[in-house]
Amino acid sequence: MSALNFATRGALAAVNHLLARADWARERLAPHAGRCARLRAEPVELLFAIDSDGYLIDSDADQEPGVTLSLPLSALPGLVGGDANKAMNAVRIEGNAELADTLGFVFRNLRWDAEEDLSRVFGDIVAHRMVQGAGSLRQMHERAWAGLTGNLAEYLAEEQQALVTHGALAALGDELRALRDDLARLDKRVGRLAAPGRHA
Repeated sequence: MSALNFATRGALAAVNHLLARADWARERLAPHAGRCARLRAEPVELLFAIDSDGYLIDSDADQEPGVTLSLPLSALPGLVGGDANKAMNAVRIEGNAELADTLGFVFRNLRWDAEEDLSRVFGDIVAHRMVQGAGSLRQMHERAWAGLTGNLAEYLAEEQQALVTHGALAALGDELRALRDDLARLDKRVGRLAAPGRHA
């Protein structure tokens, strides 16, 4: 089995794990049984079909996909485990609109209940604390990143003056508008002075 085929089977198994707990998603997918789709996040490409129970199965490479969903590789983890709405906003769709709409809806709303899966291995209390800890760690990471980007922007704008602040840009706009108005008034005066019949 090639590494690519192994990765495809792993990705399908992960999505099918989520689908197993989401009857609503399988019910939406089942009417599209037999249809093939391609998920492309260069250099990763996942070709799959939908079975009669609404699960995703490996598709033959020679089968023509009814729809192709293309997105940046960085958005791929967000489809299943993160911010699916943000990931789906980056998707470019080619092909059957009905199938694309169904897949988009399922991927946008399919959620992983990490606490449920962890509780089977570690128990309810430990799983709950692990998920809380991971959430706190993610929030800490987001705050640190926001602080870093804010500090960098402030440094570049204030200390290095490599960026223009909103206030400075607004002030420059006001000055340019005033200069334009002054120039228009001066042009009118020159026009009146240069008018025929007018002597200096």
